[in-house]
Amino acid sequence: MQSKNFHRTIAVNASAEEAMEKISQVNLWWHTAFSGKAGKLNDTFRIPMGKEGISFVDFQVTEWVPNKRVVWKVTDSYLEWFKDKTEWNGTEVVFDISEKDNITQIDFTHVGLIPEVECYPVCEEGWNGHVTNSLVKFIDEGVGYPRQFD
Repeated sequence: MQSKNFHRTIAVNASAEEAMEKISQVNLWWHTAFSGKAGKLNDTFRIPMGKEGISFVDFQVTEWVPNKRVVWKVTDSYLEWFKDKTEWNGTEVVFDISEKDNITQIDFTHVGLIPEVECYPVCEEGWNGHVTNSLVKFIDEGVGYPRQFD
């Protein structure tokens, strides 16, 4: 049996265009110390991880289909608290967007984040907070809960 990638489906009260625009505003829903750009094909950005920001994940936007799909490929990472500190390298974060009856559905998948990898329990908890809580609130209400350094 093949393992399943981490996946969540969310619904927001915004157009697909608005949802896609807000997904790219990473500093307003994921991490305030986001650096780079995430608003078009080939943009690159970094998300710091951990309290001191020693750990990080670097992304490149490898797919950008307006109002339909965004893919962020992990080009480099260092997650200090895991045995395999580069466990995220080569994984992809995918947002598939569809609109129906004034509701936009976002299918979020972290391709490569499967239950067998060490970070799965911690990463599942993180994505649940960032995507199902903060991103939804940011798209629907304009204010998310981005992480900050302590």
